[in-house]
Amino acid sequence: MNNYMMDNMNRKSVEDRAKILQLLVEGNSLRSTSRISDCSINTVTKLLVDVGQACAWYQDMVMRDLPCERIQVDEIWSFFLKKKKNVRDGEQGGDVWTWTAICPDTKLVPYWHVGERTIEAAQIFLPEIVSRMRGKIQLSSDGLEAYRTVLDTIPSERMDFGRVVKFYAEPKGKRFGAYKGHAKEAVYGDPDPKHISTSLVERQNLTMRNSIRRFTRKTSAFSKKVENHSYAVALHFMYYNFCRIHKSLRITPAMAAGVANRLWSAEDIIEMSDSF
Repeated sequence: MNNYMMDNMNRKSVEDRAKILQLLVEGNSLRSTSRISDCSINTVTKLLVDVGQACAWYQDMVMRDLPCERIQVDEIWSFFLKKKKNVRDGEQGGDVWTWTAICPDTKLVPYWHVGERTIEAAQIFLPEIVSRMRGKIQLSSDGLEAYRTVLDTIPSERMDFGRVVKFYAEPKGKRFGAYKGHAKEAVYGDPDPKHISTSLVERQNLTMRNSIRRFTRKTSAFSKKVENHSYAVALHFMYYNFCRIHKSLRITPAMAAGVANRLWSAEDIIEMSDSF
């Protein structure tokens, strides 16, 4: 980082930096945020990196001993630098998958993982979710086989598991086949069939696409680095969990889960980041 970037950042007040964060979490790209806030894109990028690191650290620290009894999980696709089909041998870029989880009762997102859509990623993701819960949970997922593969590593007294398997018609050319229906399956333990669902986590993924510009389909604001992609996700969930009042709860998810005792603001995130 050059001296100009450091001096520019140091001149920004907490309020000014909070406004930049507000623009980022409401779906603006780095460049549009730079234009609206009248500061350099290097300043915006540096703020995203610094605050994103702090948000990841803070949530990893406080999202422990959670009271959640049900968790829905899913994966959402994005890419960095280039789409996979355009990556040549020896080049960087390609698919990036964000594994997400949500508690249907508190609407809290207790954990996420940025990586590939592989068994190895599932081996990180699922045990970490279970370890953060106070008691036994019922987990719901889609039909991705990687979830079933990881079950042997999780004690049955810690989790019941069911999944929603969707059926589609045969694809036509490059287009996906039409949705034909779904079935619920009890896979592990004794899950309650009426609570086997992925509807809320799929809606949460839509919130991510609407709120994080680099997740928008066919965007030119895609991530250039995986690390910055991860920081943007951490910032989004910090704002979602602690700052955004959920309409059905009338409080934030963090308050509903007992992780926070008050409504946070963007200024609070900046001050937390400054102490990181």
